[in-house]
Amino acid sequence: MRIAVFGANGATGRVLVGRALAGGDEVTAVTRRPDAFPLRHERLTIVAGDATDEATADRAIAGADAVLSSIGIPFAKDPISVYSASTERMIAAMHAHGVRRLAVTSSTAVEPHAPTEGWLFEKVLQPWVVNGIGRTTYDDMRRMEDAVATSGLDWTIARAAGLFAASVPTAYRVTAEHAPGRATSRADLADFLWRQAADDRWIGARPEVHTDDGVPSILSVIWNEGIKPRRTPS
Repeated sequence: MRIAVFGANGATGRVLVGRALAGGDEVTAVTRRPDAFPLRHERLTIVAGDATDEATADRAIAGADAVLSSIGIPFAKDPISVYSASTERMIAAMHAHGVRRLAVTSSTAVEPHAPTEGWLFEKVLQPWVVNGIGRTTYDDMRRMEDAVATSGLDWTIARAAGLFAASVPTAYRVTAEHAPGRATSRADLADFLWRQAADDRWIGARPEVHTDDGVPSILSVIWNEGIKPRRTPS
């Protein structure tokens, strides 16, 4: 199977590309910085370009069997459009080339839900992130989800909680509805996304992916993933 991966040079994208290669797939990795991409493999093709560029999306998706997006950027005060704009380019290219399977990364924070994690998290930390430092991010994620859900493709929206680094996948939980859980390891998210290329169980759904083992504190997750300065998106 040939898989096109957008956001390939991000923290989750690199894990996703590695997982797909380990699974025997051919991978087309889209990155704005091909020289900085750490992976090389005989079954890996690197496409240099911006995910929001129409020509880049077209080159990457031509000949693919599935498209996976792990695009993610740090929180910002200014309006964000990377999620929705890149997804719209993917959808257009997929229709042009007859590619049906699409799985994208979103967040459990995009949709309000009943409290399950305690007063401090639900009443203080989550509102501060969702309505404060992460507001523009989640606004654009909602636009992305709307575009995916109305795309007419075989889509899955993988909603992750607070992301953190881990070396290998765990026995993570996947739920159709909101479930308790504050964090998702990148290894678990990448494993789930990779499996969607050949799995039709979650087509037309927005499952949550939760990690239970080795989860850091929620403050650590917020700092490392949303506040701590890091490089611009891939």
